[in-house]
Amino acid sequence: MSAGSMLDWSRKRESALGRSRKYSGRRRSRSSGFSMVELAVSMTVLLILTAIAIPSLMYSFRTYQLNDAATRVSDALKFTRYEAVRRNTQVCFLMQGGSPWTIGTDSNCSGTFSANERQQVIAGFAGILPSGVAPGPSAISAKLGGAGLTPVSSNPSSIKFDARGAIRVGGSVSSTIFVFYIGSTTDPEFGYRAVVLVPSGNIQIWTAPAGGPWQQVS
Repeated sequence: MSAGSMLDWSRKRESALGRSRKYSGRRRSRSSGFSMVELAVSMTVLLILTAIAIPSLMYSFRTYQLNDAATRVSDALKFTRYEAVRRNTQVCFLMQGGSPWTIGTDSNCSGTFSANERQQVIAGFAGILPSGVAPGPSAISAKLGGAGLTPVSSNPSSIKFDARGAIRVGGSVSSTIFVFYIGSTTDPEFGYRAVVLVPSGNIQIWTAPAGGPWQQVS
């Protein structure tokens, strides 16, 4: 091979290598990140998915808060009843405060909580409601044989359990059915809960959407 041919071949090889390096550089540059268009599309999709998910997450969270408040009221009543049976004496459930409410066991029915008595606070989104806020209790009343329900919402409120776990009012076994309505006065769209206390001391939990009707869940 002549010197001229060797020179031409060398130039062609360098030219080919140069084009290869340029192509490789462009390929690495393109694979090193997102373009502005790709980033904009990704952000748009993320925002759409977030907008769809937020209402569902909020509804689930509010439902949890309602159920939690109803369960805590129910548990406080059950504990007080259990204490009356265990100690073989009258023990009172006490509710006081307003917003927030403090509920718990008043061991000697004094009308106030002692430092060593079991108590807890019902506060936040789900609270104990006054009469007339939650849907009418016709479905609950029908299930209980047409009996009337007495809402518990005054400050303070006290319910006395006797040694058998039944409710006593004025020294005799009560025929009153008490109900604690639970929900929000500002966000009714998330529904309501009702904790129903029957004269025998048994407790039921009911649920209802904003317009009713009530359905028993436990």
